[in-house]
Amino acid sequence: MKNMTLAAISVVALLLLLTIGAPGASADTFNITSCHISTGCPAAGTIFGTVDLTQSGNDVIFDVTLLNGNRFVETGFGFLFAFNDTISNSAITGPYATLNGTKVTTLALTGTTNSSFSADGFANHSAAVYCSTPSDCNGGSIPNINDLHFTVTNETIAQLTTGDAFFIADILCGAGVTGCAGQTGLVDASTPSVPDGGMTLMLLGGALVGIESIRRRIRA
Repeated sequence: MKNMTLAAISVVALLLLLTIGAPGASADTFNITSCHISTGCPAAGTIFGTVDLTQSGNDVIFDVTLLNGNRFVETGFGFLFAFNDTISNSAITGPYATLNGTKVTTLALTGTTNSSFSADGFANHSAAVYCSTPSDCNGGSIPNINDLHFTVTNETIAQLTTGDAFFIADILCGAGVTGCAGQTGLVDASTPSVPDGGMTLMLLGGALVGIESIRRRIRA
């Protein structure tokens, strides 16, 4: 009886975590895995970077991180990073770039919503972050940057994850990325993420295990 009571308490605790401890859909991570580099691509499933979205009140915070030596560039499409924005009164605020976590102060960025940015093979996207001075980003002239950070106001994560390709990045492939090393082109994230990094599913699985344990003890 004592063991059954302890098991029941454990299940209640897990269910409590599910309702108040898990962040729900307030933070999502998307992997950038789709390659559109015309001169060659690495093996399928290669992760070029991640897009982390955090809902903060009425705004969404973007943290875009390229991995494995990949760098952001502008190769003629007019943006470093593009996405779909569906709300007329939204805006991109505070965009800046970093290199391995250190802010790059020599590069000014601008963010625009409710516009139209075209890229080969994609439908037009309505929002983008790009270099404020185009000549700063003409191919090799851009400073080395691998992270972008900014906020989109008056939006939800659901409103920002629409269309066939949620997020597009213009990149220079890292020297160690087999199949595209030193080449430039577009990559995108077009696969839905697991909300909150899978925490809710993990907690739910634990609760179900606890419930099954109680059921077995009662039957015994």
